[in-house]
Amino acid sequence: MTSPALESFIAQSSARSRLQSDPADCVLALAPLMLDLIDHAGTFLEPHHFRSSDSGYTRNLIYEAPDKSLSLYALVWLPGQWTPVHDHGSWGVVGVVEGALEERSYVRLSSDRGADEEIDLVRGGVVLLRRGSVTSFVPNPDHIHMTGVPAERSRAVSLHLYGRAMNDFNTYDIEARTRRRITVPHNES
Repeated sequence: MTSPALESFIAQSSARSRLQSDPADCVLALAPLMLDLIDHAGTFLEPHHFRSSDSGYTRNLIYEAPDKSLSLYALVWLPGQWTPVHDHGSWGVVGVVEGALEERSYVRLSSDRGADEEIDLVRGGVVLLRRGSVTSFVPNPDHIHMTGVPAERSRAVSLHLYGRAMNDFNTYDIEARTRRRITVPHNES
């Protein structure tokens, strides 16, 4: 890390996240830091952070804490690219650097939150995030959603700070009513 803005963000995020045991308090403390960071994205985002692929959205690692307690990614979304329906098992703070990102939420109706089968999900609301927007989420116990860019919109780039090394997450098959843990790839800095 050579950018003072990024170094300050990482140091403050690490300190604030250690002080907050409640995920809701943690994202409350970190969201203003993300708002400032996206204003300084041009000072630390390098060409390799904008890598993309026609096969799906791209996760470009910017920082991962040695103890795996934090990770920061630049995600690049080409038109028509979406995540699967998923949860994170962590808190997160997201800031949009370029374009507009769409988040579609899902509500779990089935009562057994630990089950991987017989999961009933219904669609919830939608959030549209333009450049300069910040959003957050907490595992309460699940924050289930899909995120992406509709085909008629232009590329979006967003920064994602998670409260763990985000190497895997749960995906949901709405028709099959199942959930499974998958490993998610990313590009190294």
